[in-house]
Amino acid sequence: MTSPRSRLADLFVFTKVRVNVLVVATTAGGYYMASPDGMNLAVLAATVIGTALVAGGAAALNQISERDIDALMDRTRHRPVADGRMGLTEARAIAWGAAFGGVLLLAAAATLLAAAIAAATLVIYAHVYTPMKRVTSFSTVVGAVPGALPPMIGWAAARNALDAPAWALFLIVFLWQLPHFLAIAWLYREDYGRAGLPMLPVVDPDGASTARQSLLYAAALVPVSILPSAMGLAGVVYAASALALGLVFMGVGVKFAMSRTKQNARLLFTISLIYLPAIWIVMMFDRT
Repeated sequence: MTSPRSRLADLFVFTKVRVNVLVVATTAGGYYMASPDGMNLAVLAATVIGTALVAGGAAALNQISERDIDALMDRTRHRPVADGRMGLTEARAIAWGAAFGGVLLLAAAATLLAAAIAAATLVIYAHVYTPMKRVTSFSTVVGAVPGALPPMIGWAAARNALDAPAWALFLIVFLWQLPHFLAIAWLYREDYGRAGLPMLPVVDPDGASTARQSLLYAAALVPVSILPSAMGLAGVVYAASALALGLVFMGVGVKFAMSRTKQNARLLFTISLIYLPAIWIVMMFDRT
C-alpha cells in the first residue's frame, strides 16, 4: 500500500510543482508590475492559484501523452504515470480537474482575459508543443510560448488589458527560455536520442547549431530586457542591471559556443537559473 507521503510526492512530480514555482513567480511579477497604484491581494491570490492549477494540469497532460517516451529516459522513467504507479483514469481526472479548475478560478475571481490566456497556455503546451516534440526540434521554440505567457496572465488579471509593456515581459521570458532549454537538451541529449525525440542537440551531433542558437537568443535578450525601462515600466537601476546581467548571460553563451562541453552547458543552465529571478527582482524593486 502506497503511503500518503509517497502519493503526495507523486502528485508533486506529476504536476511539476518544483518547475512551476517559476510560473507562479512570473505571474505574480506580472500582476505587480501592472499595479503601480496598489494590488488587490484577493485577486492576486486567485490569479496565482489559478495559474498554478493550469500549469500543473498542463504538465500532467504532458506526462500522460509522453508516458511511453518518459519510460525510455533515465531522467523521467520514475515519473508516476510512466512507472505505472498512477493509473490513466486517475491521472486524467487530476490533470483536467486542475486545468479546468484553474481557468474557472481565473474567470470568476480575476478577469476573463486572464482566463483566456491561461486556456491558451494549456492548449499550446499540451496539444501543440507536446505532440510536436516527437517530430521536430522547432518544438522548443513553440514550447517557449506557453512558458512566457504567465506574466501576461498576471498583467491581464490586474488591468484586463495587454498593454505594450506586457508584451515586453513576454519577450523577456520567451527569449530567456531558449538558451535555458537548449542547455538542458545538450546535457540530456543521449536520453532524448534514446527516446527518439528529435531535439536540436540530437539532430545536431557536434552541437554547432545548438550553441549558435543559444548565443543568438541570449544576445537578442540583451536589448529586449531593457524595454521595460524604455517603456517607463522600470527605471535606470533596472536598465543598468538588465544590461549587466544580459552581458553575463551572453558571455556564458559565447563560452558554450566556443567549447560545447557538458561543463559549459551546465554553466549556461546555472546562469540562466540566476538570470531570470535576478532580473525580475530588480525590475520589481525599480518599478516606476
